[in-house]
Amino acid sequence: MSKKSPHVSATPATEWLQRHGVAFTEHIYDYVEHGGTAESSRQLGLDEHAVVKTLVMQDEQAAPLLVLMHGDRQVSLKELARQIPCKKVEPCKPEVAQRHSGYQVGGTSPFGLRKALPVYVQQSILALPRICINGGRRGFLVGIAPAALLDPLGAKPVDCALH
Repeated sequence: MSKKSPHVSATPATEWLQRHGVAFTEHIYDYVEHGGTAESSRQLGLDEHAVVKTLVMQDEQAAPLLVLMHGDRQVSLKELARQIPCKKVEPCKPEVAQRHSGYQVGGTSPFGLRKALPVYVQQSILALPRICINGGRRGFLVGIAPAALLDPLGAKPVDCALH
């Protein structure tokens, strides 16, 4: 069962996790604008490699997709495009990302999206024993087993991290 925290009310992400029977822990930190995973991992005492960022991207047709990447790595857009396959992938502008996901930038979770989007996960994330990923609000991560990204989320493994 999930651990309830008095600080965080339900989000679409936590509701989705509960509905799908995914056990999670809640991790609250003070959100810092543009602090990213470096800031959340520092405050929570976590390895940034195990803090997963949710990136809203689009292909050359402006079709949205999500990429889940280690906090301490960048996405090779060229390699991602080659693997999924499409001609080109680029990050969405913040207002477009928000429209696609239903989440405020800095609080984007792959769970409980406004509309179903294809999700791609850096395959090395799946080898970690546990990850923290955004819980649907700025300053709020959930700790989960990475297997939940495959089933029930349905993310497709890719290898597109810049080393």
